[in-house]
Amino acid sequence: MATRSSTTARKASLLKPVMFCDFDGTITQVDVTDEILTQLANPSWREIEQEWACGSIGSRECLERQLALVDASAEELDSLIDAIPVDPSFSRFMQWIEKSNLPFYVVSDGFDYVVRSVLKRAGVNGQLRNGAHLFASSLAVEGRRVKVSFPHTANGCAHGCATCKAEIMRKLGHGRKPIIFAGDGLSDRHAVEEADIVFAKRQLLVHCRKQGIACRSFDTFADIQASLAEMLGELSPVRRTPRADQKKRAGSTLIR
Repeated sequence: MATRSSTTARKASLLKPVMFCDFDGTITQVDVTDEILTQLANPSWREIEQEWACGSIGSRECLERQLALVDASAEELDSLIDAIPVDPSFSRFMQWIEKSNLPFYVVSDGFDYVVRSVLKRAGVNGQLRNGAHLFASSLAVEGRRVKVSFPHTANGCAHGCATCKAEIMRKLGHGRKPIIFAGDGLSDRHAVEEADIVFAKRQLLVHCRKQGIACRSFDTFADIQASLAEMLGELSPVRRTPRADQKKRAGSTLIR
């Protein structure tokens, strides 16, 4: 007769998890695209944002129209990006991801130009920074204008997404279990429908609560790492300070 520990070990050995993650406001502490628009674009970008928020247009059309309003040089854009704060525990989380051999992909409506710059500053290399595990919109600076394109849209995407996160997750998550997703905003609301485990904060957390989608709240990637280490059966879960432990216990229950 199998013991409880052997049954748990057998179940753990059958797991083939994969993780997908938003970028703006999730890996970074603020939404980089919103910062670019706030500081470098004509204020009318906010009117376009409202059209997207209420569902009148998709994120692809929204971003295309908004970024056309940006007036900035490459130097000005780079200076803004260099000042964007990153989750302080993200670099350590990525080290754990690599050690754990957990496939990790960034799926973002934001821009590869921004993502690569931020990851470089955070000391993240490999498949994520070189683009193999990065799915995002594209941006290039020409004079004082930015040109954008959307290489990861999907023909059948009914939502007009700039990057069809749901389609990417279906393709790369096929045959894997559990599918894990972490995000923070409304652009993630379609992605969570493809996930078995959801980590959410800010607008995405509100959305999940309203829609009855099971999720785990988080503040930083240290919270995610601790939860995943426990869920995936790691022998030595991440140690947390007493304050972080209290916050984790308060936010780790499934929200429905």
